[in-house]
Amino acid sequence: MVKERTQRRLAAILAADVVGYSRLMEADEADTLAALKVRRKDVLEPLVAKHQGRVFKVTGDGVLVEFASAVNAFQCAVELQQAMAVANRDQPEDRHIVLRIGVNLGDVMVEGSDLYGDGVNIAARLETVAEPGGIVVSEDAHRQVRNKVDIDFDDLGPQSLKNIAEPVRAYRIAGTPPVVVPAPSQATLDKPSIAVLPFTNLSGDPDQEYFADGMVEEIVTALSRFHWLFVIARNSSFAYKGKAVDVKQVGRELGVRYVLEGSVRKAASRVRIAGQLVDAATGATLWADRFEGSLEDIFDLQDQVTASVVGIIAPRLQQAEIERAKRKPTESLDAYDNFLRGMAEYHLWTRAGQEEALSYFRRAIELDPNFASAYGMAARCYASRRAGGWETDQVRAVAETIRLARRATDLGRDDALALGTAGFALAWVAGEVEDGAALIDRAVQLNPNFAWGWLFSGWAKVWLGEPEVAIEHLARAMRLSPRDTHMISMHAAAACANFFLGRYAEAWTSAEAAIRERPEYGFPHCVAAASAALAGRSEEARKTMAHLRELMPELRIAQIRDFFPLRRIEHLTSFADGLRKAGLP
Repeated sequence: MVKERTQRRLAAILAADVVGYSRLMEADEADTLAALKVRRKDVLEPLVAKHQGRVFKVTGDGVLVEFASAVNAFQCAVELQQAMAVANRDQPEDRHIVLRIGVNLGDVMVEGSDLYGDGVNIAARLETVAEPGGIVVSEDAHRQVRNKVDIDFDDLGPQSLKNIAEPVRAYRIAGTPPVVVPAPSQATLDKPSIAVLPFTNLSGDPDQEYFADGMVEEIVTALSRFHWLFVIARNSSFAYKGKAVDVKQVGRELGVRYVLEGSVRKAASRVRIAGQLVDAATGATLWADRFEGSLEDIFDLQDQVTASVVGIIAPRLQQAEIERAKRKPTESLDAYDNFLRGMAEYHLWTRAGQEEALSYFRRAIELDPNFASAYGMAARCYASRRAGGWETDQVRAVAETIRLARRATDLGRDDALALGTAGFALAWVAGEVEDGAALIDRAVQLNPNFAWGWLFSGWAKVWLGEPEVAIEHLARAMRLSPRDTHMISMHAAAACANFFLGRYAEAWTSAEAAIRERPEYGFPHCVAAASAALAGRSEEARKTMAHLRELMPELRIAQIRDFFPLRRIEHLTSFADGLRKAGLP
C-alpha cells in the first residue's frame, strides 16, 4: 500500500489574539462575545477578503488567517490594527478590544481546510512577542515586505519560541508604542488579582521547558478556582516568557496587584522548583519557598507542588488583601472591603471578633445583596459562636443560619467558599448533616485546593460516621494550609476521628495540639478527657475535665447530642461513656 504524500505549500500566516480576553470575559461575558462577533464580521472578515486571505481557524480569543503573499498578510495586519483602534474610540477604555498580531512566511501542511506545521506555529508564537496593538513579523516575512511597504522596522533579534527548535529573528514596526493594556474594569479592581509568570527553566535542558510551562498552567488553573481572586489568563502572562521583567511594570501592564514568579532546575533524577509571590505595587516579596522531589513521576510532583503553592499563597493573598483593606479610610469601604474586614475579625477567634465579623459581613450583603461568600461567612459566624459557647438565643441562631446558608447556596452555586461555609454551618448549627455534607462535597469538587473545604469535609465525615475518610480529608487540609488560623479545628476534628476509631493515644495527642492552639476553647478538652479516660489515664482525664468544667460549667452529658451531631449511635455512646468516666455530670 502506497502511503499518501502529505500536501504542503508556502503560505503567509497571520495570527491574532485578543489581549486580556479573560479580563473582558470576567467583567461581562455576554457583552464580550457579542463585541467579538461584531468585530469579526464588520472589521476582520472584510479586510481578509480585501487582501485575498482565508480564515482557517477561530478560537475564543484568536484567529489564524492564510495569505498567498506575505505583503498581503502584512498589509491586512496593519489595516486590522488601525481599524480596531478606530472601533475602540466609542467604547469605554476597559471594554477596548486590543489585538497582538504575528506574521510568518513558511511551509505549511494541508489537511482539509486546516493548516499545520512550523509555518503556522511560528506565526502563533510571534504573536505572543508582539505588544498589545502591535505587529511582529518573522525574518522570512520581513525579507518579502521590507522593500514593498513604506514602513520602518525595529530588529528584535533572535527570539526563542516555545516548541520551535531554532531561534527565529523577529521584527516589529518601528515606533510601536509601549505596552498599553485597557484599564481593568471596576469588577476586576474589586478583587485581588494575580499574574503567574512563566517559570524560568534553569536546567540547561530545553526538554524541560514543557515541565516548567506545565507547572505554570497548573497553578493558573488551580488559582482560577478561587472566585474571590482574578487570575490573568495564561496567554497574557506567557507574553513575558524569555524576557527580563520588572514586576512593578508587569503589574501596571496587566493591571494586577500580585505577581507569582519562579524557576525550575533539574539535576540528575531530582528537580527543584522555587517560587515567590510579589506585591506588584511595592515590589515587596510576600512569600518565597522552594520544593524538591524525584523525577521518577514528574507529573505527580507537578501536582504536589501546585497544591502546595496554591495552598500557601491563596491564604497569603487573602491576608495581604485584609491588610490592604485595613489601610483604607473608612468612608471608602465597598462591599468587598467590608468582607475583608469581616475576615480579619473572624480570624481573631474571639467572641468580640465574631460579633464584629458578623456585622461586617451583613454590611457587605447590604452593599451587594448577591454577595454569596458574604452570606456563607455570616452563616459561618453562627457556627463559631456555637463552638465558643457564645450563642444566647439558640432558636434564633438556627433560623438565621439556615436563612443565610440557603441564600449563599442559591447565589453561589459555583463558589467554593460560599458552598463550603454554608454546608458546614447547616451541618453544625442546624444539624442538617447530610445536606451540609453534600454542599461541602460540591465545594471541594469545584476547588480541590480549598483547605477550609477539606476541613469542613473532615468534620462532616466525623459526624456521618466515616472517621477513616475524615482523617484523609483533614490531612489534606493540613498539607494545603499548614499555618492556617483554623489549625485548632483541624486538630480537634482529627482527635474526634481517631477517638471513634478507638485510637485513644492519637486522639489525645491531636486534642492536646488543639488545646495548645486555643486553650480557651472547650470542645478539644472534651475529646482529650474522654480519650484519656478510655485509655485508662485517669489522672490526666481528671485534670482535663476540671479545666473543661471551668470553661463550660453548664455542660452535661445529656447535651452532647445537641452539641455534637453524630449519626452513629455507637459513636455517641462511646463519647458519652468516655466523658462520664472522666467525671462529666
